Amino acid sequence: MVPVFHPLATPFGDLGAAFAEDGRLLKLVRLHGAPIEPPLGPEPRSLPFLKRQLEAYFSGNLRDFNIPMQVEGTEFQRRVWKELTKIPYGQAISYLELARRLGDEKCLRAAARANGANSISILIPCHRVIGSDGSLVGYAGGLDMKEFLLRLEGVLPKAPPQPRLPFIWE
Repeated sequence: MVPVFHPLATPFGDLGAAFAEDGRLLKLVRLHGAPIEPPLGPEPRSLPFLKRQLEAYFSGNLRDFNIPMQVEGTEFQRRVWKELTKIPYGQAISYLELARRLGDEKCLRAAARANGANSISILIPCHRVIGSDGSLVGYAGGLDMKEFLLRLEGVLPKAPPQPRLPFIWE
């Protein structure tokens, strides 16, 4: 079955949320400006709750989500995603540290692939995994979204305000 996406406006663009029939969140992905068809049928009962929690998160008033989710993936992917949920708000770890937490540094690439296969962004915080050198790498939502989320959470310093240049008429 093809998921039906419900658009959610965020400070960096629209996300699409898809739900199981029982209301559990299946996917939360960045739409990258792609238009989506208006959903048919009733609004999932979890959608307003998700909207409120995302609004609170983006305003800095929520650190932990409690939306019912249905994660679909291999056993290893689900282990990786569970480990991601243990990374506290305002902190980041490297892909190597993620592999260590999974019990085997040799699974670094597999852990990175599983991290990238996460289909419930933000709530399963794959954005909190960065390169060993501190670089922002590998984010399906785009590096601008990853940077935004890490700045919001205080992992990266807030961006300095851009100077306002006077408007000059030619």
